[in-house]
Amino acid sequence: MVIVSEGYKFIGAALILAVILGFFAHPYAAAPCVVLACYFAYFFRSPTREITQNENHILSPADGTVTEITPVGTDDFVGEPCNKIVIFMSVFNVHVNRSPIDGEIKLQKYYCGRFRPAYKDEVGFENEHHLIGIDRGDLRITVKQIAGILARRIVSWVTLDDRLRQGDVYGMIRFGSCLEIVMPERAEILVKKGEKVQGGKTVLGRLEGE
Repeated sequence: MVIVSEGYKFIGAALILAVILGFFAHPYAAAPCVVLACYFAYFFRSPTREITQNENHILSPADGTVTEITPVGTDDFVGEPCNKIVIFMSVFNVHVNRSPIDGEIKLQKYYCGRFRPAYKDEVGFENEHHLIGIDRGDLRITVKQIAGILARRIVSWVTLDDRLRQGDVYGMIRFGSCLEIVMPERAEILVKKGEKVQGGKTVLGRLEGE
């Protein structure tokens, strides 16, 4: 397990404040800052995971709970009838995001919006979000990182034409949020609403051929 670079400044700031409070106030005053530094280390963790590559599988892009599975008609990027799966991430989930399939990023859009609670139905349209479309040739999907009331920073480490391997880490969202994945309707959905999923491990959809 590693800590992503985004977390270093939070951990460092908490530890510096702990030293200042411990030196100028009282050692006990530093305790909350030490606890906070430990939480930041926990939050910004990126566990090492063994990814099982399978071209017939569409993997979960995030850890969390499935809160919605909805038909959405024909998606402009995917180009065929699709289903949308929404995954809610609490502040205790791993927050790095992974690519569900192999492919190249052929769509990338950022929308600077609001910061409503991530469980609200309309957040995918109104809240700040970052959308990527991944093209494998025979398969296209989109993944949308959505900021919430606490998650006020979307982080992406990829750009257009970057190639991703299935399970690669490509970004994260800070402090509670959700992801939407849009996949072709022809993929059999293997999860249900309320189910816990793991990024890069849980198979959300299965294509014909396996």
